[in-house]
Amino acid sequence: MKELTSEAVASEIVRRLQELRRERLQTQQEVYDATGVHIGRLEAQRANMTLRTLVILTRYYDVSLTELFQGL
Repeated sequence: MKELTSEAVASEIVRRLQELRRERLQTQQEVYDATGVHIGRLEAQRANMTLRTLVILTRYYDVSLTELFQGL
């Protein structure tokens, strides 16, 4: 199994979160209004993700952390 850098893992998680948002046809503003998470900053990789942020977003998107991290 290929070892991923922390940057590569973060980029993949951001990509997956962005995909979840787009699948639901939601804007960054809609996600922010519903969660208080500046998803635009995460998607631009100008903010660090925290476990708390990931929990908020996975609950909002109705996916588990396990699903989000699967295959990494």
